[in-house]
Amino acid sequence: MPQLRKVSGQEAVKILCNKLGFSISGRTGSHVRLSKETTEGKVGTVVPIHDQIKIGTLKSILKLANISEEEFSKHL
Repeated sequence: MPQLRKVSGQEAVKILCNKLGFSISGRTGSHVRLSKETTEGKVGTVVPIHDQIKIGTLKSILKLANISEEEFSKHL
């Protein structure tokens, strides 16, 4: 099972948008809002555009986005 590692905000946005179907719905300062329509309704999350996102922050981003750590790690 691949493990999560620290990634940049840009890399996280790129994976979420290009591989997992999210789209950018807004930007405020150094944070980007992402959203996606699912069968259960609209899902969204916020990604800080920092050089490195800590593991705990990344886990929170994925929890909001309803994405498992394993699914995200496949694209690292």
